[in-house]
Amino acid sequence: MIEQPFSDLDAWVAYFCQEDIPVLRHTVQELERLRADAEKVNGHVLAAVILQDPLMTLRVLAYIEERRRKSQTTDITTIERALLMIGVDPFFRDFQDLPLIEDRLIDHPSALLGLLKTISRARRSAHWARDWAIFRHDVDVDEITVATLLYDIAEILMWLFAPTLALKVLQVQQNNRNRRSATIQHDIYGIPLFELKLRLIKAWHLPELLATLVDDRSDSNPRVRNVKLAVDLARHSANGWDDAALPDDFKGICDLLHISQPTLIHRLGITEQSGAAEAN
Repeated sequence: MIEQPFSDLDAWVAYFCQEDIPVLRHTVQELERLRADAEKVNGHVLAAVILQDPLMTLRVLAYIEERRRKSQTTDITTIERALLMIGVDPFFRDFQDLPLIEDRLIDHPSALLGLLKTISRARRSAHWARDWAIFRHDVDVDEITVATLLYDIAEILMWLFAPTLALKVLQVQQNNRNRRSATIQHDIYGIPLFELKLRLIKAWHLPELLATLVDDRSDSNPRVRNVKLAVDLARHSANGWDDAALPDDFKGICDLLHISQPTLIHRLGITEQSGAAEAN
């Protein structure tokens, strides 16, 4: 486990690139259940399991990139396409005996809880991003889903491999609600997680499109805004539907989807009381 931050971004990237990334125990259990009846399993069913776990999603994308033929110039940007390239039987053969998140953090229960909450937030943001992408008639809804699920992958990795530092970040965040999370993370990890994320995507040879969709500096791109707004909404609503940042999130989403705020509130399934509070 990393107890003290590395000296620079290069050292962080080198460390994560040599680590075997664990996945959720539930993911392994679901894959074993499907493996027992592999003849009836297809890529769509497998993808549904994989996309519940950001780290398993990362493993599959990294796997397919490692094995790409030099003649293959088109990036594989979705899990279903990756599975189509791999094949069901080879997938089950090569994705066995995976390391488990729960085993890695067995001595860090508070960090495990923090990680599970972060993964839950990633799932929620991916669900919203997918819904909005469908509403917008996006060119590829699955690409939006994957990018949103992996948006906070650097934060997830910190919970896994630097749990003491991640808990310190959480404590400072809770005690300083008005400070930006990115600033706190930079102070404690010594690097911007945003830069770590982009460097890891490059180091793992993940699709260039993924790097584009998770880089919110391209805020003129509606696909990028789709991803970022879903991430922001999930992060802020985790603090309760009275979080001070939510009105700006709602406005941004309404502008993206060209809908009214009452329509958005209804679409999100927020209670009337919460929705009224956010509108004020």
